[in-house]
Amino acid sequence: MNDPSRDTAAPAISILLPVFDAASTLATCLRSIARQTHRDFECIVVDDGSTDGSDELAADTAALDSRFRVIRTPHLGLVSALTHGLRACRGRFVARMDADDCMRRRRLERQAAALARSPDLAAVGSWVRFFPRRSLEGGMRRYEAWLNGMRTPTDVLRESFVECPIAHPTLFIRREILGAVGYRDVGWPEDYDLLLRLRAAGHAVGVVPERLLAKRHSAGCFSRNDAAYGADRFLACKATHLADSFLEHRDDYVLWGYGSTGRALCRALAERGKHPAAIVEVHPRRLGNRIHGAPVIDAEALPRWRYLPLVASVSGPGARGEIRDALRKQGYRETRDFVCAA
Repeated sequence: MNDPSRDTAAPAISILLPVFDAASTLATCLRSIARQTHRDFECIVVDDGSTDGSDELAADTAALDSRFRVIRTPHLGLVSALTHGLRACRGRFVARMDADDCMRRRRLERQAAALARSPDLAAVGSWVRFFPRRSLEGGMRRYEAWLNGMRTPTDVLRESFVECPIAHPTLFIRREILGAVGYRDVGWPEDYDLLLRLRAAGHAVGVVPERLLAKRHSAGCFSRNDAAYGADRFLACKATHLADSFLEHRDDYVLWGYGSTGRALCRALAERGKHPAAIVEVHPRRLGNRIHGAPVIDAEALPRWRYLPLVASVSGPGARGEIRDALRKQGYRETRDFVCAA
C-alpha cells in the first residue's frame, strides 16, 4: 500500500474519523477502510488528544498509505474533532466513520453510486449489523431491526422523531451540505441533532438497503457513557426540534397517547411553550377527564380538532401502526398533519 507519489489531487470521498483512546479497535477499523473497493478516498483521522497510542497507530497507517492523514488536537471532545476534521475534508462526499466500527468492503462504492443516481438526495445511510452478537440484549436487537427497516427517504422522514433513523457512522453526505449545516455541541447527541437540522432545512436523506457497516456495541462505547447521549438528552433534542419545526406555528397541538412515552414528551414540549389542546386516549377511564387542562377524547372526536397539528407519542411500532392507519382513514397526512414520536 506504499504510495510515494503522494498525489495532491482532491479525492472523490473524504472519510471523517474522530478518534479518542481507541487503540484496542482502531487498527481493525483502519484496515476495513484501506480495503475498500472504491479506492479514490482520503481518510482524515482526527486524534482528539488520545493518551493510549491511538495517534501512533494512525500515523503508522498514514506512513504506509498516503490516503490517510492524521490531525492531532488537544482533547476538546467529539464535536470539536468533527469540526476540525470537516475543515480538512477535500472530497465531494464525506463518509462518517467511528473508530470502533468496521466498513464492509463495498460501503463507499455502494453509497457513492446511490448519491450519483439520486442528485435530489443530500445524504444516504445504510443498514448495520451490531456486534458482538452474543452480548446484544433485546432492546438493541429491536433497534437494529428498526434501523434496517429503513429503505427510502420517506421512511427516514417519517421515523425521524421516533429515534435517529440513520446510524451515524453510516452517513455518506455531500460535503457542501455538511459544511453548511455543520456539527454543534448543544448538550445532546450531535448525530441526531444534525439529522433533524437536515430535515428542517428540507434535505432528503436516503438509505442503501444493505448492511454496509459492522457497528460495535459494548459497555465501553462512547454513546453508552457520555451524558449527552442519555435518554433525557435524546428527549430534549427531539422536543426542541419538534417545537421549532412541526409545531413552529402553533403553541397548541393534539397529543395521541398519554402513557409513559407520551407523558415524557408532553412535559418536554411544555418546557418549550407547547401544550396539548386535547389528548387522544383509548383507556376508557380517562375519557371525558382533563389532563393539564386538556380534554381526553377518543379518536372519533378528532374531526373537531382537525385544524391542529397532531403528535402521536407511543413507544411500540405496533401501536404506531394502528394510529397511523386510523389517522389516514380520517384524511390526515403524515409529516404534514401529524408526526409520530417516541
